[in-house]
Amino acid sequence: MFQKPETAMKKITKLVLVGTATLTILNSAALTQQARTGTITKVDRINGTVAIQQTQSGTTGANTGGAEEFKTQQGLSLDALHAGDKVTFSTTEAGGIKTITKLQKQ
Repeated sequence: MFQKPETAMKKITKLVLVGTATLTILNSAALTQQARTGTITKVDRINGTVAIQQTQSGTTGANTGGAEEFKTQQGLSLDALHAGDKVTFSTTEAGGIKTITKLQKQ
């Protein structure tokens, strides 16, 4: 009816570790999905990539540095976008590849 104290502690420890890992994964996914803003510096329609120079939050007109290149999610149209366009976008990252999931011209 009662478990040995060591067995109960192992189960509690395992639950705490699994819960912590789950929260860490969920938090990083949520941060990745946050909408960001920037200016398109290059559009490569053939390869389905776009380079965006992100706007630094908190300072109007400030940029964070060089442009970053992203793959675009399949089905995302780049036809109406051009270098110099201001955009809002969301990304995900898997296997070191950053992919734009949402892209909207401002």
